[in-house]
Amino acid sequence: MNASDALLPERPTTRVLLFDPVGRILLMKGRLPNAPPGAGAWFPVGGGVEPGETHLEAAAREIREETGVTAFELGPIVWTREGVLNIPQPTLFKEVYVVARCAGGDPDRGGWQEAEREFIDDIRWWTQPDLAATAERVFPPGLAHRLPPLIAGRYPPEPL
Repeated sequence: MNASDALLPERPTTRVLLFDPVGRILLMKGRLPNAPPGAGAWFPVGGGVEPGETHLEAAAREIREETGVTAFELGPIVWTREGVLNIPQPTLFKEVYVVARCAGGDPDRGGWQEAEREFIDDIRWWTQPDLAATAERVFPPGLAHRLPPLIAGRYPPEPL
């Protein structure tokens, strides 16, 4: 973070690295409001942390709302990241990434909010090799190459 970022509004955010039993990760393809359909990037399930909510509580809520999955096991926070995104004004996103595991299955979009229905173009399970080979934009950068230890159940002792 630089000095100018200190003046930006902050948004605490939780992203969920949701794996199924065979190690696939669930990603959503979304775009900013000014982008045409299909022009976005793939990213993990998740969103803003509500007032009074912990990151793990936010992770559980986001899994239920964005996937319809109600039976899951939350793991640890494994990564943190900060970055500025213009939505619509510049905002400093302070993200944590939480591992979670579930039985898989087709995601249910029934809990999506209006903005999610409008700006999320797809949601699907990815294998790590397919994710590593895709030419599509994936967020965060380098996601595919950071997944193998997590898929195997090896977590860093402290968030990276």
